[in-house]
Amino acid sequence: MGLPSKKRTKRSQRERRAHHGLAKVHVTYDADGNPQLPHRANKTTGKYKGRTVVNTTKRKARSARARKTA
Repeated sequence: MGLPSKKRTKRSQRERRAHHGLAKVHVTYDADGNPQLPHRANKTTGKYKGRTVVNTTKRKARSARARKTA
């Protein structure tokens, strides 16, 4: 197993870890005030770019059935 030949300095550690920072999550809000992630369908309304792409009533019923059986 290889071993480091030289000690990594504190400065080089910080420089290496400079890319480990977390970016902010960009949350937008629809007309009803529900939070929505960019480029994803809204969880509460099922809409994306103004049109319905997910049937939320069907999805709620399916998850309720899954919880009931589990």
